[in-house]
Amino acid sequence: MYKKFFNLKENPFNVNPDPRYLFLTRNTQEALACLTYGIETRKGFILLTGEVGTGKTTLLNKLLGWLHQENVATAFVFNPRLSVSQFFDFMMADFGIPCESRMKSQVLLKLNQWLLERYQAGERAVLIVDEAQNLSPQMLEEIRLLTNLETSTEKLLQIVLSGQPELEIKLNQPQLRQLRQRITLRAKTLPLTLEETRGYINERLRIAGNDGAEIFSPEAIEAVHHYARGIARVTNVLGEHALISSFVDQRKPVPREVVEEVARDFDLHEIDPLAQAIPPPAALAHSPANGAANGHQAPLVESLLQALNALVERLNNAEITVEPEKEGQTEKKS
Repeated sequence: MYKKFFNLKENPFNVNPDPRYLFLTRNTQEALACLTYGIETRKGFILLTGEVGTGKTTLLNKLLGWLHQENVATAFVFNPRLSVSQFFDFMMADFGIPCESRMKSQVLLKLNQWLLERYQAGERAVLIVDEAQNLSPQMLEEIRLLTNLETSTEKLLQIVLSGQPELEIKLNQPQLRQLRQRITLRAKTLPLTLEETRGYINERLRIAGNDGAEIFSPEAIEAVHHYARGIARVTNVLGEHALISSFVDQRKPVPREVVEEVARDFDLHEIDPLAQAIPPPAALAHSPANGAANGHQAPLVESLLQALNALVERLNNAEITVEPEKEGQTEKKS
């Protein structure tokens, strides 16, 4: 489709957390350095937080790639909505630790033995939990107790908790103060600045095969940053659909008005990508006001689906009309 039109080899704005496309801003470099340092020095608990869509999972995938190169055993839990027994089953399976018994005491004995063997061999093990803001206080306490697996001088298991800012709010609860005190390092991902957005877009285009040609006008990039508020995931959505729309209209480089049109299709001129509902106190959790706040992003989801359907329809129409236009131009030349 548009890849040939813009001379690209692959989709530059895929929303999947591909570590090849990790754009190392100064903040991202600091976060990655914090994670690697904490693991190398066996600090125990490391916390990574950031707003939705700021690249936490992409950063974790980059970290996982480095850990595998270093022969570090890893378990990556990406669905925290598990019971305690399910969580331990998943962790043991991902570490590759066989355990016939499902009794918690036996699982912990097996895990401790395995960690000691790796420690004696000079090897490390890392447990990474993504979307940790969804963990229950009970599950967070169970994870905390895993740091009791230690020698007299070092932690046997390194744990990375990654989540949205709501995770920090949850960790400030009095019943989780023991866990909060064990967090030795904290890293954060932040929204992109305008200059970083420019570099982010150009770097993704380069990796996707761009040879240096201007694909987005400077004004279009400014519009992307304005509507995305520096959120990488929203930047990808705007970039992808702006390329599709420009291909349909046979326009390059992508102009500002195309980005603005896409932003309107996604209601980004009305809905702030950074809008979030602050978790209310338990006593107010079911109040009408909080119900409205929790549903704040529902219109955005609906508009995303509507815009996607509209763009697919335009793309299908383009495939029918673009070729006849080219044939007509060929006939005129002949």
